[in-house]
Amino acid sequence: MQNKNKTVVRSMDLLQPFLSHHKLNINEMARLSGIPKTSVHRMIGSLEEMGFLTKDKDGKYELGLVFLQFGNLVAERLDIRHIALPVMEKLRDEIAEAVHLVLRDGNESIYIEKLDTDHPVRLFTKIGKKAPLYAGASSRIILAFLPEEEREAYMNEAELKPFASGTITDKGRLAEMLNKSKATGYSFSVSELENYTAELSAPIFDHTGQILGALSVAGLEIQFGEERVAALVPELQRAANEISQKLGCTAIPAAAAHDTKESVNYEASKR
Repeated sequence: MQNKNKTVVRSMDLLQPFLSHHKLNINEMARLSGIPKTSVHRMIGSLEEMGFLTKDKDGKYELGLVFLQFGNLVAERLDIRHIALPVMEKLRDEIAEAVHLVLRDGNESIYIEKLDTDHPVRLFTKIGKKAPLYAGASSRIILAFLPEEEREAYMNEAELKPFASGTITDKGRLAEMLNKSKATGYSFSVSELENYTAELSAPIFDHTGQILGALSVAGLEIQFGEERVAALVPELQRAANEISQKLGCTAIPAAAAHDTKESVNYEASKR
């Protein structure tokens, strides 16, 4: 940590606000990054010359196409994405619901692939979207299957902030939901990251049997009634297990391998 290059760090601080803002002018960049305006002026020239930033006719800056090139390379080189995509396509075609592939990224989850449906009204999820490990079905199934010591350390340190009307902000309730998810091998959430949305998720394990990520189906809450969720759980678990097996996992936990409708407790999952 002591050997960080200050120029690189400041450049990243300047670019960081673009993760949540499409375009920014110089004043906005200075305010959001905390970097003095004079320094921002100097840095922009180099970043623009290298293709990291581009300026429009109104004098606002946005990320350059070089990020798209790097982003595509990263996506292409993620083996799990290549392995999972055919399974995701088959699942999406069978159940006619949007399918997401989610990985753990430190104390967050990140959506690295999605397949949409042709529903006239559907949930919009952006690849690269992140969520804390306590919020949403995909995050929670990852947290549930972390090693116990690691999960407890996260629980002790996490500050549970609300994102939507259904976000779990009570640690006792969260612990209860994590135990349930680990026992049943799936997680279901309603309005935890966005209001009126629902997500059903199952775990994906790596070749060592450790939790790697999650496979989920998601959409508007109205599409995920009790009977629909009961029908989706076994289909989703089978697809997630297939991805785990293709990644070399030979010891999927018994709960995650369970694929009968009797494992579903819809009301307990909703609360």
